[in-house]
This record gives sequence, C-alpha cells and structure tokens, in this order.
Amino acid sequence: MTSKAIVKRDKKWEILALVMLALTLWQAAPASAADEPDLIFRRSTVFKWLSPNDKLATYAVDDPEVEGVACHFTVPEKGGFKGWLGLAEEVSDISLACRQIGPVKFKHKMDQGDDMFRQRRSLFFKKMQIVRGCDAKRNVLVYMVYSDKLIEGSPKNSTSSVPIMPWGATEAAVQKCGEFFQ
Repeated sequence: MTSKAIVKRDKKWEILALVMLALTLWQAAPASAADEPDLIFRRSTVFKWLSPNDKLATYAVDDPEVEGVACHFTVPEKGGFKGWLGLAEEVSDISLACRQIGPVKFKHKMDQGDDMFRQRRSLFFKKMQIVRGCDAKRNVLVYMVYSDKLIEGSPKNSTSSVPIMPWGATEAAVQKCGEFFQ
C-alpha cells in the first residue's frame, strides 16, 4: 500500500469522526419551544454491566407563554452504548402532569394546539411534543404530550389539565383562557 493510499484512508476516518461528532452535538441541541427542562431526578430501570443503565428521568419545564404554569414529565432514557452515543431511538412512553404554581398571566394570544415544548427522541426522525390548548367553557388549560416520527407517529399520549384559579388572598379576578386563544 502506498503512502498516498494510507493518507487517503486516514482522511476518510477523520471526516467520518467529524461527521459523527457533529451529529452527536446536533442531537444534544434541543428543538424546544420552552427553555431546556430542569432534570429533577433519574432512576435506573435496567442494569447493564459495561454500559449505562436504562433509566426513567423526570424533568420540569415552565410554560414560556403562560406565567404561573409548570409541567413535569417522565421519559424513558435508553442506556447501552447506543443510548450513550445518542444513537438509540427512545420509546414513546411519556407521562405528564401540569399544575398552576402562581398567578396565571397570559403573555399574548395563542392558537389551540401550539407547541409548549419539543425535544428530539432519536437522532433524526422522532420528537416529543407538549402542546397546549384552552377549554374556554371551564377556563382550564389543557396540555398533551405525544411523540411523532417523520413517517409514523405513536398513539401513546398523556394529558394534564390546569384549572385557572385565584392565587393567594389578594387575587380575586382570574384571566379567562378563552380570551387568549384563537
């Protein structure tokens, strides 16, 4: 083998390594409507000897458009070498609980089913989304989490409701969500 052939082969490996690094960094960058979620805790569910364990992780995220509402969601996280490298496709089993944590204030008008939060669940084609809507008759914010793929989504989902209530002794009037949704 000539030295030119060896240099060409080494260049191919360097380019492949750079592409893999770029894909890994791209995977780490979130596609989210809200800020990065706060990790609350993780628990191992499947022990693996030589690689990271499979885990359940619970996160919190504040609604960026509705002050006074926060959601907590739990997602499975794949371990093993594929999970460690960010190459594993995560399953669609996601639970959701949203609550009023202060006086509710809408920042502006929104559409029914707008994304509140998005996060990739695989290297290319799968993402988790939390969307929000308003049940104007009951003055309740409704949040739904689901995952979708480019070709085929998952029917697995979870829904949480947040009734808009007065907060504290000083707040007598509450905003009506129907006035802020189109």
